[in-house]
Amino acid sequence: MGKRIPEVDDYIAKAAPFARPILKRLRTMTHKACPKVEERIRWGAPTFDHHGMLGGMAAFKAHVSFGFWRAKELDDPQGLFRDEAASIMNFQRMASLDDVPDEATLLDYIRRAAALNAAGPAKKPSSRSSRKQKPELPDDFKAALKRDPKAIRTFDAFPPGQQREYIDWITEAKRAETRQRRLAQAIEWLAEGNRRNWKYENG
Repeated sequence: MGKRIPEVDDYIAKAAPFARPILKRLRTMTHKACPKVEERIRWGAPTFDHHGMLGGMAAFKAHVSFGFWRAKELDDPQGLFRDEAASIMNFQRMASLDDVPDEATLLDYIRRAAALNAAGPAKKPSSRSSRKQKPELPDDFKAALKRDPKAIRTFDAFPPGQQREYIDWITEAKRAETRQRRLAQAIEWLAEGNRRNWKYENG
């Protein structure tokens, strides 16, 4: 059996009126699609666990966000994911119930995300030596780093794994404008001395 916690009830009750029915529907569909899912509060918002972190939802001033921890490993046949998403909240933003995907679509996405988690973590490179080597920089990222001394100092100080987090995030962008936004954001974060996932490491 799954697990519902009162903290999620409290979160929904305190959300803006427009957000409450959206949050309730997302919560209901998540439990329907994955009856064994367990709720938690992370980073101040509800998250769902099934064989590890499955995803989460969050209410903001004018929209609700929802998404999956391993979205980049999932097919997106309905085009629901935002390319520029830098967190687990990678679904298109929802401002009303009309923006929420239909039940069949939502259940399909959640079930596939749950099955992915149940299958175990993604396979990691087997060669330890390759993981220790400095990754090759894309030309546009290299050029952007050279224009910001603080950013390049931070990046050069990172171990290869942390460098790859930035490189993978940039190169996985599907559109040119998305890649440019990610490049600019990467330089800003690096100039501040931050790792790619710095916002989500203190939850």
